[in-house]
Amino acid sequence: MSVQIYKTQEELFADLARYIINIANASIAEKGRFDFVLTGGNSPKELYHQLATIYKSEIDWTKVYFFFGDERNVLPDHENYNGLMAKKSILEPLNIPAEQIFYVNTELAPDKAAIAYKEAITKHFDGAALAFDLILLGMGDDAHTASLFPETEILKNTSVSVDSVYVEKLSTFRISFTAPLINKAKNVAFLVFGESKANAAKHVIQPKDKNPFLYPSQLIQPTDGSLIWFLDSQAASLLES
Repeated sequence: MSVQIYKTQEELFADLARYIINIANASIAEKGRFDFVLTGGNSPKELYHQLATIYKSEIDWTKVYFFFGDERNVLPDHENYNGLMAKKSILEPLNIPAEQIFYVNTELAPDKAAIAYKEAITKHFDGAALAFDLILLGMGDDAHTASLFPETEILKNTSVSVDSVYVEKLSTFRISFTAPLINKAKNVAFLVFGESKANAAKHVIQPKDKNPFLYPSQLIQPTDGSLIWFLDSQAASLLES
């Protein structure tokens, strides 16, 4: 595990963009494509915008396939749908064709949406291990990542899969990669900034005691891949050097 700490979000985004570009180009050179899992929420919007503008010419986007580590149980045109944020900030600006984007079909019931998404991923990998080239993750103040929330049933799921989960504190269902699926990735990167994330970052990166049922991001430990944290100084403020 590597932890990178930046004084400003601008420096963080610049380094994270370069990291993504390097993995993308290495993956395309090695196997002809880059399988990239996006994270939702507000944190990555500026990163996506920069990839679609400043860094547009540095990746062959015709060879990039986009996936989502989790999705909210709302229709695709809803403002909270992760796919819509990505569509507006990176996918449409880059004119990514539909066949390169794997949205979660939230018109289905959550359990069926999860099954359908796992099937779509499995078909894309065509018999190969479900090892994404890069999974980008965020982390909430409560140490959740993707839709792996504290004290939820999905944390007990040991399958390399996609699952639906009811998040009681949000009174809603989510569709999410399981921790074992995330841990199959070749590279996993956390994007975390802001003072409100400092306590969670401390418990996950430098835990005194492991308790992933309370701090789900502790579950993210790639089996054969690399794990890197991109933090700003505020999110890292409680870490011991």
